[in-house]
Formats: sequence, C-alpha cells, structure tokens
Amino acid sequence: MSKQGIMTGFAQRHIGTSDPDELKEMLSVLNADSLDQLIAETIPSDIRLPGHLDIPAALSEQEYLRHMRSIAEGNKVFRSYIGLGYYGTHTPSVIKRNIFENPGWYTQYTPYQAEISQGRLEALLNFQTVVSDLTGLPIANASLLDEGTAAGEAMGMLYHLSSKKSKNGSSSPSKFFVDQNIFPQTLAVLKSRAKPIGISIVTGDWKTWNGGDDFFGVMLQYPDATGAVQDYSEKVKSWQADQIKVAVASDLLALTLLTPPGQWGADVVIGNTQRFGVPIGFGGPHAAFFATKEEYKRAIPGRIIGVSVDKFGKRALRMALGTREQHIKREKATSNICTAQALLAFMAGMYAVYHGPQQLKKIATDVHAKTAAVYQHLKSIGLVPIHDRFFDTLTIPVSSEIKNRIKAEAEIRKINFYYTPDDIRISLDETVSKEDLLDICSVFSLALNKKESSDVSKANTMMIPDHLLRKDDYLSHPLFSMYRTETELMRYIKSLENKDLSLMHAMIPLGSCTMKLNAASEMFPVSWPEFSSLHPFVPDAQASGYHRIFDELSAYLCEITGMKACSLQPNSGAQGELTGLLTIRAYHEANGQSYRNISLIPQSAHGTNPASAVMAGMEVVVVKCDERGNIDMSDLNAQAEKYSDRLAAAMVTYPSTHGVFETTIKELCNVIHKHGGLVYLDGANMNAQVGLTSPGFIGADVCHLNLHKTFAIPHGGGGPGMGPICVNEKLAPFLPGHPFNKVGGSDAIDAVSSAAWGSASVLLISYGYIRMLGPDGLTSSTIHAILASNYIKSRLEKYFEILYTGEAGRTAHELIIDLRPFKPAGVSAEDVAKRLIDYGFHAPTLSFPVPGTIMIEPTESESKAELDLFCDAMIQIHKEIDHVRSGLQPADNNLLSNAPHTLAVITGDEWTLPYSRSEAAYPLPLLRHRHKFWASVARVDNAFGDRNLVCTCPPIESYVTSEAVES
Repeated sequence: MSKQGIMTGFAQRHIGTSDPDELKEMLSVLNADSLDQLIAETIPSDIRLPGHLDIPAALSEQEYLRHMRSIAEGNKVFRSYIGLGYYGTHTPSVIKRNIFENPGWYTQYTPYQAEISQGRLEALLNFQTVVSDLTGLPIANASLLDEGTAAGEAMGMLYHLSSKKSKNGSSSPSKFFVDQNIFPQTLAVLKSRAKPIGISIVTGDWKTWNGGDDFFGVMLQYPDATGAVQDYSEKVKSWQADQIKVAVASDLLALTLLTPPGQWGADVVIGNTQRFGVPIGFGGPHAAFFATKEEYKRAIPGRIIGVSVDKFGKRALRMALGTREQHIKREKATSNICTAQALLAFMAGMYAVYHGPQQLKKIATDVHAKTAAVYQHLKSIGLVPIHDRFFDTLTIPVSSEIKNRIKAEAEIRKINFYYTPDDIRISLDETVSKEDLLDICSVFSLALNKKESSDVSKANTMMIPDHLLRKDDYLSHPLFSMYRTETELMRYIKSLENKDLSLMHAMIPLGSCTMKLNAASEMFPVSWPEFSSLHPFVPDAQASGYHRIFDELSAYLCEITGMKACSLQPNSGAQGELTGLLTIRAYHEANGQSYRNISLIPQSAHGTNPASAVMAGMEVVVVKCDERGNIDMSDLNAQAEKYSDRLAAAMVTYPSTHGVFETTIKELCNVIHKHGGLVYLDGANMNAQVGLTSPGFIGADVCHLNLHKTFAIPHGGGGPGMGPICVNEKLAPFLPGHPFNKVGGSDAIDAVSSAAWGSASVLLISYGYIRMLGPDGLTSSTIHAILASNYIKSRLEKYFEILYTGEAGRTAHELIIDLRPFKPAGVSAEDVAKRLIDYGFHAPTLSFPVPGTIMIEPTESESKAELDLFCDAMIQIHKEIDHVRSGLQPADNNLLSNAPHTLAVITGDEWTLPYSRSEAAYPLPLLRHRHKFWASVARVDNAFGDRNLVCTCPPIESYVTSEAVES
C-alpha cells in the first residue's frame, strides 16, 4: 500500500472494499469517521498490538511467481519408489484441468446446504461407492484426512464399540494389537491417539499373536509394509470368535486384484486414495478412506453422503446421519472430525469413473507385472526378496556394503528407494515406464557387477496365489462405464459443477468459516511438478525448496500469533485443537502433574472443542455465558477455583463464537494461569486478529490456525484444510515429531499426521497469501473484514435483531441475526436460509452457535456492491416475512416455506402458488441482470434420507426417473 493508505498491488485485488469513495459511504452508514475509530470501538485497547507485523514487504503477483520459481528449483524431482502409502500416479488431464485447477470446484463450501450442493454430493457419493465396492464393506464415509489419522479413528471407533469385558469382568479391555509390518507413520499416529484415552498399543507378529481377554481390537496392513500379501482369514475368524474386532489398512489399487478384507471378515478397512490420480504433494492433501459394516453406521466418524428425496419426490443427495456432528455430541463425541478431504475425494472418485473397473484392473496388473519383473531380475543376480507373494513392493535383505553401493548407483540415476538398516524396499506404480524398469534393474546389476538384463519388461508372472485373488465384480454401477471419452467425462464433470454454488457465483457469507478470495497466483505453484511430485520421505537435500517454505511460513505464523514455535503437521483445524491439547498434556506430565485433566470450555465454543478435549484425555467442565453472549467470568472463576488442583486448560475462541471481542480475555488468561492451567485459543476467528492483536499478546499459550480460513487455502467442497499450531516457550519442547523427519521439540509427542508437514503442498497457498499482502495488506484485510461485518450490521439492524455486540455496539468479523421472533408466524431460520438461495446466495451458518439464528461473515474480499446485494436480499426477505405475519401469504404455503424454487417449478405448465413466478424467481430487479443461480432440487427431505439410508450410487434408473417426478 502507499503511504496515503490507498491500496495498491495484490492488496487492492484481494480486498473488495478498497475503493476510497465507497469506503467513505460505508463509514457513513456505520456512523464512524474513520477505520481507526471503527477498530478502536471494536477491539479492546488493552489487547491492541503496539507495533506492526515484522513480515517482509508485499510482493506483486509477478514478483511472487518469480520468487516461487526460484524456490521450486531447490526441490529435486527424483524417481521415487519409496512407497509406504505414497505413489506416483497419472492425474488424467481432464480431471486436473476441470476439478483440481477449477475454482468452480475448489471454492465450494462443505455441502451443508444440500439444494445447492448436488454436484459435489454426487461426486462424494461416487467416492463412497468406489471405496465400498473395493473394500467389500457396505458403508463408507466421504473421506478422512490421511491414512494415519483414519487408522486412529478406526481404533477409537472399535474401542468405543467394544462390549467385551476384561478377565475379571469389571471393565472393557483397553489393549490394541498392531502388526509390526504396519507403515511406521501410521503406528506413530496410533500411539499419539491411544495414550490420552487409555489404550495400550501392543506390536508384534500377527502370525504368533493369539489375542487375549485384554484386547478389543487388532490392526493389520494388507499388503503389509514389506510388500507381503498375507492370508489373514483364519486368524481373523479366531480373533473375532474371541470378540476382538479387526481393522485393516489397505490399498484400493491392490484391492482390484486381491480378495477384499470385507470378504474375509474385517470390521473396518482404511487407507489412502492418493494413487487414484492425486499428486503426492510432499505428503498431501489426499483423501483417506474409511469403510465398515452396516451395524456400525451410527458410529462411523466423519461424513456420510446419503440418498434422499426433495419435496417433490425427486432424488436428492445430502449429508446423512447428522446426529454424528460434533456440535451436537460435544463432550460425548468419540471423534472430533468435522471436515474431510472433499476436493481430493472428488478427484479419486472421478479417477475411477474415468478408468472404469477394467482399466483399473489393468493398471494394477501392469504394476504387479513390473514388480514381478524386478523380482525375477533380482533373483537372477543373487538378491532374493524376502517374499514371493506381493503386489507392488519388494523387500531385499542386503549387507551395509551392498546397500551403500546400490544407493550410490541409484542416486546417480536420480532414483530413490526406501532404505532400512537391514534391507532395501522398492514400491512400483503406474508411472513406471519400460525405461524406468530397466534403470531400476541396472542399479542393482551395476552395484553387484552383474550382467544387465535386457528383457525385464517382458515378465508377466502372477505372484499372487489364486486363493488370494479377487473373484467378484466391482464398480459394476453403469456410472463407471458411461464416460469413456474425454468429451463425455468433461460434460459430466461440468454438469456436476453447474449444480453447485461456489465463490464463482456469489458471496458465501458463512460465519466462522471465512470464505475469502483464493487468488489464482496463490494456487498456481501447487500444480508445479517441483512441488506436486515429491514423496514426503525423500532426503532433505531433495526438498530444500519445501524446507525454505516451511521455515519462512512458520516464522511468519509465529510473528502473527505472537508465539515462539510452530508445528505445521496438523492437517485440519480439529487436528490442530487435538495437537495443542496434547502438548498441554505433555507439559503437565513433564512437570509431574499428569493428574491435571480438567478443561474449561465455554458454552459458546465450537463443537469440536469439547470433542478434542475428551480425545486428549481431559474431562470437560462447561463455563456459562451471560445474556450478552460473553463468558461468565464469575462462573469461570468459580470453576477454576473448584478444580484448581486438576485444571489443565481452558479453551476459548477469540473473538468469541458470538462475534464479539470480549473485554475480559486477558483476565481469563490470568485466572487460568493462576490456577496452574494453560490457555488454548481456538484460531477459527483469527481473521479478526491478524495485525491488530494476537493470541500470544493476549496471554494464550497455544493456538491453532485454520489456514483454509484466515490464510486463504480454499475449502474445496469440504476440505482440504490445515491446522498448524503455534506455541509459547513452555510448550515448544512438546511439538509433534515424526518417524521419518526431524521435526518437533526436544520432548516431542508422537506424530499426529501421516506426513511430517501435514498437507504440505497447500501450505504454498498461505505462504503466497502472506508474501503478496505483506504486513500492511494483512492488517488491512483484518480491518476490512471487521468493516464488512459492521456494515451489514448497520444496514440490517433496523429489520432484524443483532444478537450480540461489543460494548460500543460493534461486531467483530461476523454477526448473528436472531430469527426466533418470526417463529410464531411459522417462519424458521431454515426458511430464510433456503429463500436466500433464490436470491443467488449461499445461506449463512444456520442455527450455530444459537439455534434459530444465522451467523454471517462477509470477509474482506467482497465488494460493497456484493454486500449491498446481500443486505437488499435480507431486507426483501424481511418484507416477505411480514407478508406471512400479516396474513397476506399463507403460513404453510409462501415464498419462504416453498424455497428454494427450482427452474423446473418456475417453468412448469401449472402455477397454483399464491404468489407470482416473478416474485419467486426474481425478487430483486438486479437478479435479472446478473447470473441467476438455480438450485437443482427443491427442499430436501432430511428425515427420509436417515430413515432409508443409502450411501452408494443407487440404480441408474433413479437418475432418470427422478427427473420426471418434479412438477
């Protein structure tokens, strides 16, 4: 920005209310003389930062892209055959261009409003169908964060489901057996999840382990980390006869050839869908999968997409079994998962649509044949792999001398293998060409001074026993054979995109979700091969570009939060919550105070807060809020005094979930510290803090940051996200470590994600956001987010009650509108939410944190024109409510109760509704002059979908016949 405060460069592009003349108009509506006055009336003076952010000056978009090109050169793209759940893959160009790089897909929000989410819901239903078919289990969710955390969720689910009693009959068993040949990073995450809730992990050889009364479950890898394809079926039967449930970590591509675990008795199957067309990206983001038995559908973590109908009986999709949501279960929740990896699930599901079952099997067969060719070559030169039953991975025992010679030859050819103290492992994938195969074999031949093979590519030996080969059909739904040409698939993808409202259409004013601009220049580097192709476990020297990003981004986040150390590992906001609490737990244990296990959490907290506390082994004590929505400090003091000896932490969101900068926040921190506890600040609302105040300055000890909110990573239809934590000096030693990378503190807790830096590739987006805005732009973004919220408040408060405001009558970056006064007339908050769809807007956050309300967050990226259109829509809706209240419109048949109105309804031959088609479709004149978004289904019947749960693709006839039902 210039010295006069007029925005220039990227800040001018990012901040929608940067025009000086429009700014004056907005301030006039606010009755404020300046932005300085607005901020002074919004943020308590005692928490205002005294100086400016110490962050490099802003780069222009062109300067930034040149800067990133230079950093990308630090990453060396070798051919990596390391495996361990990460593999080379070909992303079909039609999927890369039309989904991965398309803001029509990556700027969508989580499909809470089903009527404007039918495209992404169908894509997720396709994903669930792929997972269910390939695992051989009937229920699959819409993806989880990564394989390690999916394994943790499986262990937790089986633990809470266990009805078995221990030997003395006094309690449930608490031991979980994990086979020694599971992926090391998965074992690390299992350990971090197990300890806080009292589960004991026991590792060993599944062949010699016979169960026991103290065990509730077991986890196997199939194929295992050494590459072996084991026959677990008889052991599984004996364990289950002893009421020990079985979880299996597997590989979807392998399951196109292997008998699926669901057929030999597994209770849960988890894994990673990365090799279904999703770039490795140095560890993520990728969509993990989770499938289980029908009887566990009420316990499955995460989201399930189900089939329902709309009010006309037309097939409609929705998120099913909503009672699993953490906002409802809170401290009774057994999982804190509130997100997914939707964008990557879209890609993986569409990869299966693109290839179909025959081509997927061919890819798997080719990978296996190439692996068999290497196996035969190794045997011919005297190196015998330890298994002769495998899918894509070989383990070759070698001496240290031979290993060093092989490693040297591989490095000359820019090839990475996986090296352990005792062996070398090679994992092949679909990208391996004939030339690659010859190079791999040459490495071993030259290292052993053996004659090179010239015919390895011709080997087609099947090294999987017949009794372990899959015999049944899969992906038999017509969907997976309908789109064989690129034209057909492109049109199918576009048809789904057209059903969904994204930031390409309009503002998405969701409170606490921060749907801001995801700038193209921030997104570009994610697709560059120097960033997208790196395996997460390559030597550090091959990833110096990434390490520079990690170091600089960590430093920037510490500066912004006022903290001293950062972990980029947590790959969602809820994971950040859990990780922060685990560091607090570790801190108390290190001080000999492991008995500190009470977490104070306000009534207004995000639902994941109490769930995360329970998962961290803490007991939740709820703190009341007063009539203005603020934390009741008298109750906080009383609870802190009552539990002083056991107080571990307080969790607080700031500004509050009610959209207010509470003036007692420093007092709160002091009270908790006085009683020996630490303060966890939920960073969901950092969009109102950056550059103006900070968690560290306020007095918090740890905070997480939703990079997919404040720092511009797109929501991707419900994920990816990132939730790094920043901590003070007390907690820095306990930041999470990792079995493959040197990360974390001196007394690191176990890994919380499969990859050391979580979903590393999308960290580039937040890095770009910070570098292109610079210190002034970051601060201005915060100021204009607060401006936009207060502008909406000022325009709407004549018509609607604003539920909570600060002492000077200001809101933070979001506000809550109370719609409960309209309930006696028969108008609900849901009616208003659905009616906003007819005006072309996504509904605000519905009935959270207060039932019967909507929470609005406009963000700094929206223009005054867009804010005005939204306000005009709400004012017009108020007029429509008045028509219902006055009797001009029937209470059960009006513009709101019938919303949204689809194009099929508006253009139908008959019209019997008590208002005009024009009132229904074009309630504001401006809607006739801008793109009109149409919901593809009418209001969805949620109860029907739960009573008749279907969560895989229904018969193809339903796609056709349902189109004829609506009238």
